[in-house]
Amino acid sequence: MEYLLQIYGDETIWARMPAEESDRIAGAYMAFTKALRDAGAYVDGNRLQSTSTATKVRVTPDGKTEVLDGPYADTKEQLGGYYVIEAPDLDAAIQWAARCPASSYGTVEVRPVFELSVPA
Repeated sequence: MEYLLQIYGDETIWARMPAEESDRIAGAYMAFTKALRDAGAYVDGNRLQSTSTATKVRVTPDGKTEVLDGPYADTKEQLGGYYVIEAPDLDAAIQWAARCPASSYGTVEVRPVFELSVPA
């Protein structure tokens, strides 16, 4: 089963972080990604740009498309990246989330992916 590991943290920390620290954390993410790949659990993943680059799209009840620029919520943690992994069950996905570098400075949310059956 696929699981989405959503990585949340305070994105403002990165701007103030010394280069040595950000290099250390980047190395930890590379090692984590390699471990996922080596285990055959890696499906996809990426870091996201800051919330200041976000755009929200919604359609009103009358069918009009609205485009809103971000950021949207004044929160302590923002979604900064994600991994899609393959794991046999939730317990295994939680074990991977605990190994993710973000679990030591932010939060990693684990959610099962609802697999759609799309006709050909």
